[in-house]
Amino acid sequence: MAESGRGGRDAAETAGDDNSSDGARPRRLAGARRLPLRTVLLIIVFVPSLTFTPLLASGMYQLSSQWRAERAQLDLATETAGRPAAALFLDLQKERRLTAEVQAAAEPRVRDQLVKQRAATDESVRAFRSLVGQDFANGQEGLPEAVAAADRVLASLGAERRAVDAGTSTARKAFDYYSRLLVADLGVLTTLSHTDEGQVNSRAQIMIDLFWVVDTIGREDAVLARAWKTGRLTRDDYAVVTDAIGTRTHLLESRIMPALTGDELRHRSLMTSQAWNALVAQEARLATGGDDASGQVAVRGDAAAWRTSADAVTAQVLDLLNLRLETVRELGYGHARMLFVVFVSISSVGLLALGLVIFTSWRLTSVLRRRILRLREEAQELQERLPEVVARLERGEDVDVDAEVHLVEPTPDELGELGEALNQASRSAVLTAVRQAEQHRGFQRMLQRIARRTQILIGLQLKKLDELERRHEDPEVLEGLFDLDHLTARLRRYEENLVILGGGQPQRRWRRPVQLLDVLRAAQGEVQDYRRITIDVEGEPWVAERAVGPLVHVLAELMENATAFSKPLTPVEVRASPVSRGVAVEIEDRGLGMEPEQYAAANALMKSPPQLDVMTHADDVRLGLYVVARLSANLGLQVELRPSAFGGARVIVLVPETLVVERPQESAAPPAEEPRPAATGPRPRPQDEAARENAAAGNGLPSRTRGRALANVAASPVPPPPDPDSGRRPLPQRVRQANLAEELRTPATPDPDETDEQRLWAWGDRPSRSGATIGAFQRQSRLRRGDDDTSPHRPNGSPEPGSPTTEDR
Repeated sequence: MAESGRGGRDAAETAGDDNSSDGARPRRLAGARRLPLRTVLLIIVFVPSLTFTPLLASGMYQLSSQWRAERAQLDLATETAGRPAAALFLDLQKERRLTAEVQAAAEPRVRDQLVKQRAATDESVRAFRSLVGQDFANGQEGLPEAVAAADRVLASLGAERRAVDAGTSTARKAFDYYSRLLVADLGVLTTLSHTDEGQVNSRAQIMIDLFWVVDTIGREDAVLARAWKTGRLTRDDYAVVTDAIGTRTHLLESRIMPALTGDELRHRSLMTSQAWNALVAQEARLATGGDDASGQVAVRGDAAAWRTSADAVTAQVLDLLNLRLETVRELGYGHARMLFVVFVSISSVGLLALGLVIFTSWRLTSVLRRRILRLREEAQELQERLPEVVARLERGEDVDVDAEVHLVEPTPDELGELGEALNQASRSAVLTAVRQAEQHRGFQRMLQRIARRTQILIGLQLKKLDELERRHEDPEVLEGLFDLDHLTARLRRYEENLVILGGGQPQRRWRRPVQLLDVLRAAQGEVQDYRRITIDVEGEPWVAERAVGPLVHVLAELMENATAFSKPLTPVEVRASPVSRGVAVEIEDRGLGMEPEQYAAANALMKSPPQLDVMTHADDVRLGLYVVARLSANLGLQVELRPSAFGGARVIVLVPETLVVERPQESAAPPAEEPRPAATGPRPRPQDEAARENAAAGNGLPSRTRGRALANVAASPVPPPPDPDSGRRPLPQRVRQANLAEELRTPATPDPDETDEQRLWAWGDRPSRSGATIGAFQRQSRLRRGDDDTSPHRPNGSPEPGSPTTEDR
């Protein structure tokens, strides 16, 4: 069975390839890496969303940062830092003037005012110094540096006061210190006016100009505070006064008055008011003073009138400054609120848009995915339905193509076109399967028709051979006839293989149960190298009539496989014994065996024989295994291949107990003896009885065995025909089916339900043509040799001249 082992390996590989293709996912191309559909759709959803999200987050962050920065800058300018800086500015203005008055004339009343003012200034200083070290992350740029610079100047305030009180500080030195301190404080206020909003900056700049106007009035007031006491000004002090007057006039006329809006417009009369006119009149009187011999400027005017007009103008400027502060506050906070509203609106709209994009994309991709999955389900359904359609077609059922194709409802888009293409593909696939199945069935019918016609010819050939075997008794002729008989029997089995592979069933039929031994001998008779086969049957099991033909065919295929694929001259042992579930027949050879995977593939083939397409397996050496698998499946046999202890293969055929019957009652009686002539003679010897029993192997004593027996007879002298006068017994005449088992005999009256084709098939199974002939020939020839040693025949079996020939009988 070496070749069958190689065939089993091929079957395993073929089955593996089939298993890898049936019911499995489509194989991807080598090197091609594709993303799943769900991943692609998720990418379609999230890529636009992830692209839009940073843009939205960036805009929201910028708006949020700008809103937080403007809010923090407004809080610093109006409350946190602006209020302490403004309070410190006003207190330092008053302290500078009172310090100048004390230095000019140390009056108790003025000194008491200076002490009180210093206390107020100290409160403002403490409030201002609380700003030092604070985190101004969202504040105006340069604010920490401005606060630090002002704090450094404030650090000398105590020393300067002590110097003034001790009289070690001159009026000019004190004036310069306070002026420098006020400039540092104005630097903080100027920094606070620089916000991120341009309109707020321009409005806040007017507020800083008003602070400078107040500072110029304070400078002038501090210088004149000494002049009113002494009546004179130095050239430097006079320059300070004139510079302050010019700066104040420029700021008010060129920058402040043109920028007034709203409630601020009522202060446009500031420069035409009575207090302003009085202040300007006092300043004009200073300009009319002449220089004395020391180079100082004489001061003319009324100190009380100056004080009244200076305080009045300062109050008006501070009132305008407060109005401007409120304007800046409203404008800044209004803009901050607008930014917050924009931030909230854009954030809400952006998040809503992002959610809408994600939801819409997800919804559209879900719809798209459902449609694509539906198309895939339709394709998978076609994949599952097409084998069912093919199976129905193989069973011979009619299939309606329109009913089997489930059309996908087309839509006016690309997926609709894909669905239409799938409809066409489905219809084409089912229609192609129907056409191929019809062609396959037509080919099977043609194959069966050809095989049936060939079987008819084989049956006629067997009939003709039987007639020739009956007509001729020459050993050499019979030897050739029996060889032809054996070849024809094998040819009949091969033709049956074609019928089985074409979807048909063997036509050989038996009407009665047959003993298993006869079945095994009949199978042995259809094997070319039958001499190597030994048969051993335990007990006398009988096989049901419906299983005789297929079982003979199965066993013949397995026996021939065992003899063909094992070494010559090695025996093939066939053993049969009853088991609990029927009868087990073991066929064991001494070949090369098969690999474990080959045994597995062959056993799998026996359990589930495929629907064989003869065209695709025309060159396959395993057609015999397919035949065995099909016959076993139809009959219910269990065939299993195992390793043999001799290194070859062992096949176990389990005949189920449903196919094993009891011995028929009519077979219990001994078979009828062969009729004899009236003259009596000695009974056949035991060896003749054994030859007769071997000749009675119903469905085919092996033809080679017949030929060998006849050859042995031809080698011995043949007795002459009996002489009527000599009193010798004549040779017996052949009686058909005389030595055939009762269950294998063919009734003289044919079955009316039997077709001509079945009769022709049954003709080759009638054993009378071989068993009776060989038994009678051997028995009588040996009997003649034992009764009379004198023979007219030559040693080679030819008669002597003048003696009767066999034809005379």
